[in-house]
Amino acid sequence: MENLAQPLVMTRADLESRLTDDHHDALRLWLRLLTCTTLIERGIRRRLRERYGMTLARFDLMAQLERFPAGLRMGELSRRLMVTGGNVTGLVAQLVDEGLVERTAVPHDRRAHVVRLTVRGREAFAAMAISHERWIVEMTGDLDPDDRDRLHALLGRLKDAVRSRERDANGDDGEDA
Repeated sequence: MENLAQPLVMTRADLESRLTDDHHDALRLWLRLLTCTTLIERGIRRRLRERYGMTLARFDLMAQLERFPAGLRMGELSRRLMVTGGNVTGLVAQLVDEGLVERTAVPHDRRAHVVRLTVRGREAFAAMAISHERWIVEMTGDLDPDDRDRLHALLGRLKDAVRSRERDANGDDGEDA
């Protein structure tokens, strides 16, 4: 008899492997996508930490700033990263302490600050971005180029379908990635 006092702990990979043909194909697809994302993200997190002493959250913040050399306001960073202002404040403070970003007050608005990469931050991010791309290529290396192209096109269609349904459901445009 099963011990019901034991908590049931399952990973996403466990859930995916337990599905049978009786389960809805859409649920199986969603769990497969979630599992792939989780595995890739876990690998990127580990590599960033081991190679650069960097968290994925800090890397993502630097990636946003790299796209906007003039910098971004803290609120805009929060919106783009889809995290709270408090989270952004903590990440920015760490990166300022390391000399990778600078935070300056916005003239005529004492409450607002613009954050931008420093020269050292741009150099550090450039090195990490090259490694990041190489890691993604390595992780997806068992797919031949035609399979990657087909998968990319299919996922684009899925993204459009989900976005359309969500827009119909609540008028929200969703996230662009």
